[in-house]
Amino acid sequence: MPADEPTILATSGGIGDGVRTRLAFTALTDHAVELSGATGRRPRMCLLATAMGDDSAVLHYLAEAAWTRGFAPSHVSLFPMPNVADVAAHLLEQDVVWVFGGSVAGLLAMWRLHGLDDALRAAWQAGVVLTGISAGSICWHAGGTTDSFGPDLRPVTDGLGFVPYGNGVHYDSEARRRPLLHRLVGDGVLPTAYATDDGAGVLYRGTDFVEAVAEHPTAGAYRVERRGGAAVETALDVRRL
Repeated sequence: MPADEPTILATSGGIGDGVRTRLAFTALTDHAVELSGATGRRPRMCLLATAMGDDSAVLHYLAEAAWTRGFAPSHVSLFPMPNVADVAAHLLEQDVVWVFGGSVAGLLAMWRLHGLDDALRAAWQAGVVLTGISAGSICWHAGGTTDSFGPDLRPVTDGLGFVPYGNGVHYDSEARRRPLLHRLVGDGVLPTAYATDDGAGVLYRGTDFVEAVAEHPTAGAYRVERRGGAAVETALDVRRL
């Protein structure tokens, strides 16, 4: 059963260190699965680690974490060639698509090269829930702040644009993220943006922001908009999962 309408949960969380596994999915990812409406079976989750170059160890640890959490994982990799003959059909069979962090610039380039941008849009419109962390959050937006090009943060402005906002991730843990997002929004480089502390996420239904949620007790989320040529930040109400 797909979600009732196109759904994105864009996060700076959803995964952490495991106890008996290297990685473990956490409450934000559980919430994305709940939003999919999957019941009576293991929820089908497609893992995308394009932003990490489809590193085989990363994919192994993600799949291990998914099985441990009760999900039925698969993955789409693009290096050295797509591992699935019909990527669009495979994504449409999923309940959730979960995207790992890394290089959002590299992710967007590879997705467009192989048509995943269109395949993901079709899945989203069909009710497959899209979620992920960091690059896996920025990608759904118009753009955001990224270290894809080096340790000095730069803007990325060619996101998929499924939702018409900018996005800031790791807002409380990486000190340069907030001022750069403010400058980009204030200068009109990015549109109104939603930002998340580590452990928080923002939920969209269709292209509308619905709510901010968090798996950490102090994690915040924020709206940054342009007023009079300057960025104005507003803290959002956050529902604790």
